Amino acid sequence: MGFPPRSYWYLLCVMVLLPALCHSQDAYVGSRATYYGSPDCLGTASGACGFDRYGRTINDGSVSGVSRLYRNGTGCGACYQVRCKVPQLCVEDGVNVVVTDYGEGDKTDFVLSTSAYSRLARPNAALELLAYGVVDIEYRRIPCQYPGYNLMVKVHEHSRFPEYLALIFLYQAGQNDITAVEVFQADCQQWKGMRNAYGAVWDMANPPAGAINIRVQVSGSAGQTWVQLSNVVSSEWKARDVYDTSIQLN
Repeated sequence: MGFPPRSYWYLLCVMVLLPALCHSQDAYVGSRATYYGSPDCLGTASGACGFDRYGRTINDGSVSGVSRLYRNGTGCGACYQVRCKVPQLCVEDGVNVVVTDYGEGDKTDFVLSTSAYSRLARPNAALELLAYGVVDIEYRRIPCQYPGYNLMVKVHEHSRFPEYLALIFLYQAGQNDITAVEVFQADCQQWKGMRNAYGAVWDMANPPAGAINIRVQVSGSAGQTWVQLSNVVSSEWKARDVYDTSIQLN
């Protein structure tokens, strides 16, 4: 009996390797996590991402500061599943958190809100887990989900009409990053880039008059693409205004 043709072995390799490659995208990474205290166990409104009060209460307060995953602010708003590796104290599924801040601990990737850290624990085991201070974990990035919400654009509180505009994006679903933001200048018919001021805040001096057209560069495992948000910011915008884009970046 002869050997199968070379194409057979190639197909067999693809069939064997493809599931492994797909699984590797969801693989957990080992690390450590700690927590920070707050009066109500929620997040902080002064986080490095610039989310303000949104960063305190989003995801029922299950939020986190990160260090390596912060990525100069690009990591703001990303979602992760975090699982504690103390089986006698921790639930199997762990907790899903949203990145809202920068934070460093003792060789940790996550500095969780007290609320998020407590949700790692089995019923009646939260106090014992809190006493650990730092725990071994495993984590993976997951798509953010905000049922009932579209992507929102907020005019940052430091904005000053009409000479200085700063924007931040809220309820960003999916598993992609916003890596660039541009505003259309109608007078010269071209797109002008906004500056990533810090965290998730994008700004520019002397923005164009009138309703503002924005486009965002979305980056992920499938590559990069531009998404246009037409006339999303009012011509008479002011600090703390929030606009519904009517789309979601799934």
